[in-house]
Amino acid sequence: MSETTNMLGTYLRARREQVTPQQVGIPVVGVRRVPGLRREEVATLAGISADYYLRLERGRDRHPSAQVLRSIARVLRLDDDHLAHLLALGAEVTRRSARRSPTETPPPGAVALMHSLAQPAFIEGRFFDVLASNALARALSPGLVPGGNQLRDFFLSPAEQALHPEWEDLAECLVANLRQAAGTDVTHPRFVELTAELGAGSDLFRLLWSRHEVRGQRGTRVRVVHPQVGEMTLNRERLRIDGADDLMLVVYHPTPGSVDADSLALLASASLPVAAGRGSADVS
Repeated sequence: MSETTNMLGTYLRARREQVTPQQVGIPVVGVRRVPGLRREEVATLAGISADYYLRLERGRDRHPSAQVLRSIARVLRLDDDHLAHLLALGAEVTRRSARRSPTETPPPGAVALMHSLAQPAFIEGRFFDVLASNALARALSPGLVPGGNQLRDFFLSPAEQALHPEWEDLAECLVANLRQAAGTDVTHPRFVELTAELGAGSDLFRLLWSRHEVRGQRGTRVRVVHPQVGEMTLNRERLRIDGADDLMLVVYHPTPGSVDADSLALLASASLPVAAGRGSADVS
């Protein structure tokens, strides 16, 4: 049974393999043949039968109670994001792609707001496709052009990796965000296309994807080494766009009065006149 048809079982097994016996107070005696916890150990600690837990992992029982899943989550040391994902898988709450437009189009007002900002800003779709960007965003990163995809750039573009010295940490975060964004809607055409491309082109993506990490999107600080203005540390914020399912306005902004603010202002002064001369290319 594939991951797509047995999402709950695949997720339970992946998370079980990442919890050590020591973390749950089980003494280790001799050589263990499996990574992480054994199925019967999870079942005992969760207060359910080993046979029932085996049925869950093998996809023979797809409607466990929330109480059972919370007990298992406690054993597997799942945080709130991972627990929410587990409950969604257990309830088979599927986001129907058929109910959504095949294309993601940002509202004109959001695009106008993005262009009015003095900071690098862009609009991203559910699976981190770049739908629109302002000139300073493209000056900051050539990958932030309409039609680009942030995950694809982090894993497959050496130029983007050079721009972000901590790109592996950022990529790991985005992979966990992708799991959270997809939820149980793993047959969405764009999701299938993107994960297939990344899986074929990156060993690191395949490794991270197999861990089944789940994380919601949050603001963070990002270190950038730009070829024109050198190193900057910028705050990255994601703001949900009202009335547009799953679309986010992403803004990079420096701490006011910092050296980073001076560097970003220098980048703006050096690049924006050139970008402005390209006509409508910055409007997507």
